[in-house]
Amino acid sequence: MTDTNTNSDRTVLDCGKTLDELSTYLAHDRTPYDPAIEECPECVNALRALERVSHLSRDLIAHDADTVPAPPPSWLNDIINNIGAELRAGRDLPLHHPDPLVSLSITEGAVRALIRDVSDTIPGILVGACRITGEADTPHAPVHVNITVSIATRTPMPPLLTQLREQVMKVLHEHTELHIDALNITVENIHDAAAGDDAR
Repeated sequence: MTDTNTNSDRTVLDCGKTLDELSTYLAHDRTPYDPAIEECPECVNALRALERVSHLSRDLIAHDADTVPAPPPSWLNDIINNIGAELRAGRDLPLHHPDPLVSLSITEGAVRALIRDVSDTIPGILVGACRITGEADTPHAPVHVNITVSIATRTPMPPLLTQLREQVMKVLHEHTELHIDALNITVENIHDAAAGDDAR
């Protein structure tokens, strides 16, 4: 499946809200309360992701990290663009039901949100992008799950990646019926440990 969305399109969620609107709402401490946002699963997931990125960005700027290489200028922007793209509903991934007249599915966007939720429970790691490649909307077809991450400096990398891999596989087996042929995790950046911990 080819992604034909432009960068500008990626800032608009399927519900019609834009990341700019949600960022402004977040900057005002989510007041006044907007039920159109707070009762929309897509918006709530986006708010959580934007809040984490916002905290991390501020902490990286404020913290003296002379010994830590600065992330590329586009790094945070890339994460924000990924949030908009990944929260789209995307494909419907089928789920088995014993009654042949009942059709169940979970959206691709919901699966990617599950993976981001897993990373929220692991200090020292921040997911940059998550992609599911292959015919995920075809039952039993093999797929690859590709995740990019930023790791906190001074954090032992192998056990952290092992923990992420195990927990992602567990949640995907519990909530989906994807035939995962490979789970690929790529470390793209290193961020300051103190900033990463404060961002959670």
